[in-house]
Amino acid sequence: MFTKTNLISTIIAGIWSFMGGYLLWGILADDFMNNHLGSAIGMGKEVPEFGILALGCSIQAFILSTIYGKWIATSNTPNSALQYGVLIGIFVGFGNGLINYATSNFLDMTGALVNGLIYILFYTVMAFIISFIYKKVK
Repeated sequence: MFTKTNLISTIIAGIWSFMGGYLLWGILADDFMNNHLGSAIGMGKEVPEFGILALGCSIQAFILSTIYGKWIATSNTPNSALQYGVLIGIFVGFGNGLINYATSNFLDMTGALVNGLIYILFYTVMAFIISFIYKKVK
């Protein structure tokens, strides 16, 4: 679990999680998401708590890298990385996203569905990063 490969993968995937999340949601989808807010307007923080955000991104990257290393790295192909990323994206983006839609007022249905697609892209890129590192660092 605490291997050199997993550590490097965690660091680089954690950087993607932090910066890629900002790129996808904070820049590219910001206007769209703001136009599809539910009735819970004003719930987001003006300035995120960056230390806690970085910790969450690091934990996320560590868990995804560890799972990849334990169950997928033996068949490390671009196709396995794609499948892994898409499945995690569907799990979080649509599974959790639709649960959040059903239980909160953060996004309307269009926002929740587009958010799910963004999650699939986000986790697919993360899976490719993890896969690449597992292939290159042994």
